[in-house]
Amino acid sequence: MSDLRDAAMQSKAWPFEEARRVLKRYQKAPPEKGYVLFETGYGPSGLPHIGTFGEVARTTMIRRAFEVISDIPTKLICFSDDLDGMRKVPGNVPDGEMLQEHLQKPLTSVPDPFGTHESFGHHNNARLRAFLDRFGFEYDFISSTEFYGSGQFDEVLLRCAERYDDIMKIMLKSLREERRQTYSIFLPIHPETGRVLYVPMKHVDAKEGTITFDDEEGKEWTLPVTGGHVKLQWKPDFGARWAALGVDFEMYGKDHSTNTPIYDGICRALGEKAPEHFTYELFLDENGQKISKTSGNGVSIDEWLTYASAESLSYFMYQKPKTAKRLFFDVIPKAVDEYHQQLRAYPGQDAKAQLANPVFHIHGADVPASDLVVPFSMLLNLASAASAHDKETMWGFISKYAPEATPETHPGLDEAAGHAVRYYNDFVKPTKTFRLPDDRERAALEDLAERLRGWEGGQDPEALQSEVFAVGKAHEFEPLRDWFKAIYEVLLGASQGPRFGGFIALYGVNETIALIEAGLSGALLEGASQ
Repeated sequence: MSDLRDAAMQSKAWPFEEARRVLKRYQKAPPEKGYVLFETGYGPSGLPHIGTFGEVARTTMIRRAFEVISDIPTKLICFSDDLDGMRKVPGNVPDGEMLQEHLQKPLTSVPDPFGTHESFGHHNNARLRAFLDRFGFEYDFISSTEFYGSGQFDEVLLRCAERYDDIMKIMLKSLREERRQTYSIFLPIHPETGRVLYVPMKHVDAKEGTITFDDEEGKEWTLPVTGGHVKLQWKPDFGARWAALGVDFEMYGKDHSTNTPIYDGICRALGEKAPEHFTYELFLDENGQKISKTSGNGVSIDEWLTYASAESLSYFMYQKPKTAKRLFFDVIPKAVDEYHQQLRAYPGQDAKAQLANPVFHIHGADVPASDLVVPFSMLLNLASAASAHDKETMWGFISKYAPEATPETHPGLDEAAGHAVRYYNDFVKPTKTFRLPDDRERAALEDLAERLRGWEGGQDPEALQSEVFAVGKAHEFEPLRDWFKAIYEVLLGASQGPRFGGFIALYGVNETIALIEAGLSGALLEGASQ
């Protein structure tokens, strides 16, 4: 363990770099609360999305790295801001008209349109927890409604009243003049209507711990800041929550980064140390536009899991979190294959290399073995050549290529075969464009088919690849990649493809001969046009 810890203290992997920053907070003494606290926040006005997964997955990676370099216990809190008022009715819920009369009420006071929970907020919290549990995240859940209502937040809320002017100064600097006139860090919850009110304060009594304000009808009210009668505006809530819980680390997207001085300043104004931060870049869609929940561009969690494993998504999230990346369907095959390449490399690596391997941060010390004996990209080509509509068709070829593999012994491969069929039919098949070969390409393909008819080298991918190379050289393709490009375009309907020797080994020598004959005769071209 000491060798692993020593290597981790030197590792340049970003989770270890972040973990070491957190550890520096406790160089002189361990935390009085007894643990280091990591937090992620969630606005429960809608369903969990791929950004939620990324935030929790990356925070978990840093937490796991911290546990390698320190014996201080850790906790991860998922905080749901369910006391927030419902600003608009979501477009994807039933009985939306019923919800209209509950606008501006806390989400936990809005009836559940699905009829399964005591409120809309409780419904969405349940969806969030089921989502996190689905991926095996270890966390403690905190509801903002319970946090305010139970008194856990009272001490800090009273401190907010006591230091109201200091916190307002921090906030007012960031606001336009018009907003400054009516802004308050406190949002009272109307005792009669239950709505969250955005009204100016007439008086904040630090000694009594109360606020006085006029409601929208001009009626004056005085409410305690404690016990869930009042909530904080979202930016003050961020900093005050850090102060109340003793948060040591929280990450958020680049769109929050300009607010960091505000969050930190409020936390410090309340007498506590601000946490460490990690700002990640946002995801982009296929056109380079920022992905948003509202527009629905990009890839959803369920869509990714239709075509690949959750582990491949974790791998994608690990890669360069501070670089904006396209998150669209075409990144999935590469993520799957690179994830399995790293799995295969892991057992033979030394400690330094293992700690830099993404699979360590995805799985911790318990890294599984890869059973993907056929790369995902090759499975896609197999699905294409075999016109596969189900994974059983795929297994007919896989079993001949890897007789030791079965769906039972290689569940990851079985899952990937099903994913490949769906991905091929949804994304590859519609874009395939076959063509006929020119005279030199035809001669070379006829030569390859003839050599395969006399092939006695079994299913050795490297020997078959050498034979394909030999044909290209014999027919004087220069550069040789033009030969492979011709193979892909004539036989697979794409300009790029797999190592063709490996493809022959998987698809079968006789089947490849038949594929070449179909390409030469124009049958593939005709089939694609039907």
